Amino acid sequence: MPLGTADAIVLVLEASTEPSPKFMQTKFKAAFKYGTATLLFVLAVSVLASSQDVSLALLQPAALQPSPVVRNTPLERLPIAPSEHRFWDKQNVFLFGAVAGMSAADFAVTNANLQSGGRELNPVTRVFSGSTAGLAANFAGETAGVIGLSYFFHKTGHHKLERMTSVVNIGASAVAVTYGLTHR
Repeated sequence: MPLGTADAIVLVLEASTEPSPKFMQTKFKAAFKYGTATLLFVLAVSVLASSQDVSLALLQPAALQPSPVVRNTPLERLPIAPSEHRFWDKQNVFLFGAVAGMSAADFAVTNANLQSGGRELNPVTRVFSGSTAGLAANFAGETAGVIGLSYFFHKTGHHKLERMTSVVNIGASAVAVTYGLTHR
């Protein structure tokens, strides 16, 4: 009778002068470990859930009456936060130019490394690294995404994050270009 992969015990014979059977556990140990962990988790959750008792006094209709202290007040609209600066000011134009320049440098180094037999280490960019056009579209999309995220932060009044988005992307691209140039 053949034994399947789901059997807990498999008979193994040693290749020695005296054949002696040994028993080996296959999947039982792993199943026991995960089953025990699941059981302990369920027990812990059930103990925590049972400690959350509901008082029967709260279930009476008299206890569910609204408090007379609570008043309904009309909601006031908050004014839109004034923008501290225009989006396309000199600092953002410089930062976005640097983002585009570093993305172009990253594209050039990555494309040269891929052409000489290297491989892309970024798992997102690896999807687009099959062709030069796909790689160029990836880096153009990255630049557009940085500008779009900066605009979102500008419109929501987070002006420090607006600038930091570009700075972080410039730093990440600089690291990628440096790594690509040193590992040719």
